[in-house]
Amino acid sequence: MATSTANAPSAGSQVPESFAQVWKLTRYQLREYIRSRRFVALTAIVLVIGLIISAVVAHFRGSLVASNLAFYGSFWGSGAPVVIVLAAVFFGGDAIAGEFQNKTGYFLMGLPLRRTTVYVGKYIAAFTASLAMVVLFLIILLGNGAYYFGTGALPWQLGLSLLLTIVYLGAVLGATFLFSSLFKTSAYGFVLTAILFLFGFSLLEDLVTGLVKIEPWMVISYASSTIGSVFSSSVNWGLSGTISTVTSGMGPRSVSITTYTAGVAEGIVIMIGYLLITAIAGLWLFEREEFT
Repeated sequence: MATSTANAPSAGSQVPESFAQVWKLTRYQLREYIRSRRFVALTAIVLVIGLIISAVVAHFRGSLVASNLAFYGSFWGSGAPVVIVLAAVFFGGDAIAGEFQNKTGYFLMGLPLRRTTVYVGKYIAAFTASLAMVVLFLIILLGNGAYYFGTGALPWQLGLSLLLTIVYLGAVLGATFLFSSLFKTSAYGFVLTAILFLFGFSLLEDLVTGLVKIEPWMVISYASSTIGSVFSSSVNWGLSGTISTVTSGMGPRSVSITTYTAGVAEGIVIMIGYLLITAIAGLWLFEREEFT
């Protein structure tokens, strides 16, 4: 007896596999980022930051470009985390909250898509767009480095620092997506991410160090110091931070200030821990939010 195929789904109507859905959603979201004004605005901001650094280095070249290690350790170590935070705010602040605020999630969830697919696709798109900003900043610094030190003077530490930067980018975006999943209004995601990463975490790090007198390993901004510390000749590669104490004043009025610098292995563990915890928590929240 012949089997009827009238009701059998055709190959073209079959729901794509999850990885294919993630790829399609990533391409769509990334195209939206590239066409948006925020991409143009952030590109302009990074270019302005690069131009300011170039002008400062040209003016104070004697003390700022004494060596290629000092140059990259100073400007890449301090500039790359700022670019990452700005990119996370621009591309991740409303990644999830925008679906609720703009009501687009209501229609998106009507498609044969798992929420995990939507979350992962948006994360990869935001990561790719943010990485483009980091690479643009790196190109500007490489141009300065080639001018002052020559094209063959790239330190091997720059490659390691770039890998640390990529891991830190993933951790910051993981936290940003968690904040975005907490609210149904994009403004809250933008503001919370900007305040915490630009001011809040640094202040918390100082409070933990100054008041509690312990290593602030629980603060993600503490791990970002490894991006620049790898260029130091006395870099700490271990799983515990380096303690240094500076005493100012004399006699009873002297004040001792204790600072910590994260070890490279310790920084990697902190960043990966933040990435896993925040990404899973953000996805858990997104899975339980209702679209109305």
